[in-house]
Amino acid sequence: MEVFEAVRAVLAVRKYQDKSVPSATVRRIVESGRLTGSSMNGQPWHFIVVEDRNALRQLGELVRTGPYTAQAAFAVVVAIEQTRFAVSDASRAIQSMILTAWSEGVGSNWVGFHGMSEEVKPLLGIPSELDVLAILPFGYPVSALGRGKKQRKPLSQLAHRGRFGQPFA
Repeated sequence: MEVFEAVRAVLAVRKYQDKSVPSATVRRIVESGRLTGSSMNGQPWHFIVVEDRNALRQLGELVRTGPYTAQAAFAVVVAIEQTRFAVSDASRAIQSMILTAWSEGVGSNWVGFHGMSEEVKPLLGIPSELDVLAILPFGYPVSALGRGKKQRKPLSQLAHRGRFGQPFA
């Protein structure tokens, strides 16, 4: 899938088929996160790939915004170092993983945002000096999603040329 098409069509997936994702696809998704650029090449992230059914169930129970994590084929827990650009850098890596997954027919969604460390760290053995930024459940969508049918503001309301308020058109 061409990159712009993936960006145009990607949607949040919260219901997954009971079907495993091939290990080569899992590796490709995680590798896309690793390859993402970061400030001063700091790479302030750690990706914990969770495939164990019991651990996925526990993650779904721990994070109230993502109970569907329990049904995912796997999840990537993104832990970050406590650096100035870690949230920004890891957010870029998360988007790379979500878009790579989508291009492979695998859906995902960003679950949680900070504040999960105390619950998630003991479950996965994450060191105390790291923070848990997000959980990304991945799996094949239960139903075909309306690829690219999004409710977004028109470009004319969001893009400006040269100065704010000057039409981009």
